[in-house]
Amino acid sequence: MLARAARGTGALLLKGSFQASARAPRRASSGLPRNTVVLFVPQQEAWVVERMGRFHRILEPGLNILIPVLDRIRYVQSLKEIVINVPEQSAVTLDNVTLQIDGVLYLRIMDPYKASYGVEDPEYAVTQLAQTTMRSELGKLSLDKVFRERESLNASIVDAINQAADCWGIRCLRYEIKDIHVPPRVKESMQMQVEAERRKRATVLESEGTRESAINVAEGKKQAQILASEAEKAEQINQAAGEASAVLAKAKAKAEAIRILAAALTQHNGDAAASLTVAEQYVSAFSKLAKDSNTILLPSNPGDVTSMVAQAMGVYGALTKAPVPEAQDSVSSRSSRDVRSTDASLDEELDRVKMS
Repeated sequence: MLARAARGTGALLLKGSFQASARAPRRASSGLPRNTVVLFVPQQEAWVVERMGRFHRILEPGLNILIPVLDRIRYVQSLKEIVINVPEQSAVTLDNVTLQIDGVLYLRIMDPYKASYGVEDPEYAVTQLAQTTMRSELGKLSLDKVFRERESLNASIVDAINQAADCWGIRCLRYEIKDIHVPPRVKESMQMQVEAERRKRATVLESEGTRESAINVAEGKKQAQILASEAEKAEQINQAAGEASAVLAKAKAKAEAIRILAAALTQHNGDAAASLTVAEQYVSAFSKLAKDSNTILLPSNPGDVTSMVAQAMGVYGALTKAPVPEAQDSVSSRSSRDVRSTDASLDEELDRVKMS
């Protein structure tokens, strides 16, 4: 009797476990384990235990002990991150373009109790919610924004799924769009648009290159002119400085010559030397007459060198007249002697010129 009852009870438990396994979705490789009184729960798994058909507790990882017949493992929930492929579906954008789009959903069970009793099939529910949310979000965007704002679209889908799946004990971690397929005609128009945009960019870049080249050439000419003007300015400054230095040197030399000449004239027979110099200059100037120009001015007696020298010496004597009256007689006598000696010297010089 006892053996028959035990066999009947085991058959009922086995049948109940098969029915539970058929109804409950399997989310772990271990499936629904049997109640063997002593159970070892793997890490990152949560076993939901029912006692006489009602929720009793959730077994934590490690060693657990259950009461046979009364306790039964009803659900096994995996606490790992679950990856679900969202099937491809069609969606219409804001500018009435039909797209074929699919994605990948990453979620995790945060509350095993809600995931077991809040929804029949959490994965299927989240997948359907992701598809409907995707269609809703795509309807708010145009085709160009769909490609540019994929990250914001993914974030919007994740927020919508988390708001709806909070009562299921599931949290969506992220959603990624895998492929976006557009109709062939739309693809051709997009390709033409891309080619036109590239041609436009090429034209703009070429024009900008031409402009930059012209600006560089103009800037180079400007710099060359500035450098040339600065070089000419420096040359003129250097030339003016050189001419000033030359004039100053000539002035110093002339002043030195005048000083030496004045010192020489104050010496003995200085007047005779001055008369000789005047005569030499007169003869030199007389020899150059009519060489540079046909128009000349001549004195009344150009051949009388003595009178010309005497006139020049008279002017010199008037300029250098001594201020002391007592020395006039001595100066006059000395001047007469100097004039006679100068006349003799001039006569000798004229004879020498004529002989030459």
